[in-house]
Amino acid sequence: MIRDINLAGAGMQKISWANRYMPVLNSLINELNASNPLNGLKLVMTIHLEAKTACLALALKRAGVDVTVTGSNPLSTQDDIAAALVEQGVNVFAWHNCTSQEYETFLHKALDNQPQIIIDDGGDLVSLLHGSRAEVAKNIIGGSEETTTGVHRLKALAKNNQLKFPMIAVNDAYCKYLFDNRYGTGQSALDGIMRTTNLSIASKNVVVAGFGWCGKGVAMRARGLGANVIITEIDPIKAVEAVFDGYTVMPMEKAAAIGDIFITVTGCMDVIRREHFMVMKDGAVLTNAGHFDVEININELANLAKQRFTARNNIESFVLADGRTLNLVAEGRLVNLAAGDGHPIEIMDLSFSMQMLAVIYILEHGRKLSNDVYNLPVELNHRVAGLKLQALGIDIDKLNRKQQDYLAKA
Repeated sequence: MIRDINLAGAGMQKISWANRYMPVLNSLINELNASNPLNGLKLVMTIHLEAKTACLALALKRAGVDVTVTGSNPLSTQDDIAAALVEQGVNVFAWHNCTSQEYETFLHKALDNQPQIIIDDGGDLVSLLHGSRAEVAKNIIGGSEETTTGVHRLKALAKNNQLKFPMIAVNDAYCKYLFDNRYGTGQSALDGIMRTTNLSIASKNVVVAGFGWCGKGVAMRARGLGANVIITEIDPIKAVEAVFDGYTVMPMEKAAAIGDIFITVTGCMDVIRREHFMVMKDGAVLTNAGHFDVEININELANLAKQRFTARNNIESFVLADGRTLNLVAEGRLVNLAAGDGHPIEIMDLSFSMQMLAVIYILEHGRKLSNDVYNLPVELNHRVAGLKLQALGIDIDKLNRKQQDYLAKA
């Protein structure tokens, strides 16, 4: 179920470009083809469906996996990529700007393929497997989760002893969050905002809500582009870290009145809400880089507006009673994917290599693991990092025997 198979040629062009810059994932696939451990495996991915994720899907298919793909966000699916994957023999249930009902239908269709392993992005697939599609869960060996939001949902299930199969928190792997969450989100969120608004970042007061790894990346890139960066936080430790990194820290109620561009990256709901809209500047730009479209309370914004209109592609303007206009980008959905192409290719090369290793790890160990949330072993992170250094032509030091013995002493 895709929009238009005739878009496949344009999609393959994008995929070929991305694949050229993913040497780590290609190295892993070349190794796998020799041993073929994944041959015959049934796998379902729900993920942002664009060129880089297509490279992962096709890599798994080349390794002999029966791959089914569906989108994890209605606006992040690219129809030409979906068409290209279908042409390459991948099962796809997704199209751009699907309705909520269509989105859920696609998830159900994907699960009809009776997967043994899943790759989830945000936790919607796992949620169905613990609800209306629980009958499919009995076949699941395990899976992996790509996002902070999804890991939170998994840990809540595990805490209540409700998780039905083991899951790998790929999001928490060093080679994921240190690069994907920080450098990936930082660059791609600002890219989505700039290409959509065509506004300068320099000289603006950019308010970043949340100073986790994604927030750190967004703040770093905004400052690099010349913004005055303000951080809002609920965690006192992260707030101190932000202060020590040289940012201004204050509550949202104060930041709302002085911000020009707002970027939420918390994973929580109602981070920006009615009382904040009431004091914002005329022309303020509202964006979200968290997984779900709940961080900006759009219903409250709409209720305050006497008029709303499309000001520019992917920008909706809300005119308030006093004449101020607030501008919402990409419906409050993930700005880097709903209004851009997502993280840089080289960053996702690392993340999707971790996903590939997670699939292998679950296949080899999943039946022996209890139903809990696990981190990938450190040595797998080192393997990915080593392959990346090799691709970059960079050598590093190694411990000699004397040094190893010294560090091994109690």
